[in-house]
Amino acid sequence: MELKRNIELKEYNTFGVSAKATLVSHIWREDDLQKVIERNRSLHMELYPLGGGSNILLSGDIDKWVLINHLKGISIVSENDKEVILEVKSGENWHEFVMYTLENKYYGLENLSLIPGLVGAAPIQNIGAYGVEVKDFILSVEYVDLKTGDINKLLNSDMHFDYRHSIFKQELKGKVFISSVVFKLHKDPKVNVQYKALLEELEARSIKDPDPKDISDAVIAVRRSKLPDPSVLGNSGSFFKNPVVDKSLLEILEKKFETVPNYPAGVGKIKLAAGWLIEKAGWKGFRDGAIGVHEKQALVLVNYGGGRGSDIKALSDTIIADIQAKFGVVLEREVNIL
Repeated sequence: MELKRNIELKEYNTFGVSAKATLVSHIWREDDLQKVIERNRSLHMELYPLGGGSNILLSGDIDKWVLINHLKGISIVSENDKEVILEVKSGENWHEFVMYTLENKYYGLENLSLIPGLVGAAPIQNIGAYGVEVKDFILSVEYVDLKTGDINKLLNSDMHFDYRHSIFKQELKGKVFISSVVFKLHKDPKVNVQYKALLEELEARSIKDPDPKDISDAVIAVRRSKLPDPSVLGNSGSFFKNPVVDKSLLEILEKKFETVPNYPAGVGKIKLAAGWLIEKAGWKGFRDGAIGVHEKQALVLVNYGGGRGSDIKALSDTIIADIQAKFGVVLEREVNIL
């Protein structure tokens, strides 16, 4: 286990912003992590696991011991004619894992194609797209307590899953390193095509009876048409969550606008499209020097090159305040600010 000091993290975050970490170690094996925890008994640093860096914004240098996750491996726990249970190490690339499942005819995750990041981030964020959330396929998560080094397991019912939320963003935030995730996937394909953009893409391809591979291909095409490639333009995907509000607010908004995109979100609640709100407020395509709001997708804040994380955070603060003033809706960031 190698320990490096004052390391630049620009290449480890998809926003491509410059920031240094006090200490950095690369975790290739589980015993690397145990060595870090043992060493930290005398250093007393805050340990911070870093995956693909696709859901963070570094607003400045961080006085933490950053642990860069490289844990790899996919294994079959059990299998029958109807389903398969896979244990996947947390350092596996998420999209590559989804492609692996399709190649092996394991179904369920196809709507989550091309989401950036690592497998270990999936349960933390309860990642979701096009009508599917990963919580519906996770059986358990194994994690290491960053203080004691103890290895623990949580079952799905213990993880407090909600919209882009889990126990790892509450009680366990900053306290654990997820080492592996166990998924249960189907062998009988059951496609989900409830989202309009997905249906339109399938229609454009003249596909009337799509299989999971068709769904994945369509999702990839839609995402690429709307979301910028982080390797070309610094970003972290959707910066804000879609807000859940009372239906009474929807009625007020519908008096001002002909159409207000919304989705059911429980009794008396609806989910609004944050991107629609931001676009209606005039922020889509906004640019201030090296940073701005993407011209095709108002949910995405971007770094055109050389932008500072603190400036991107300030822009997000301004947008949040403006949306609240204009619509009475408080946006919540999906991206973690450091």
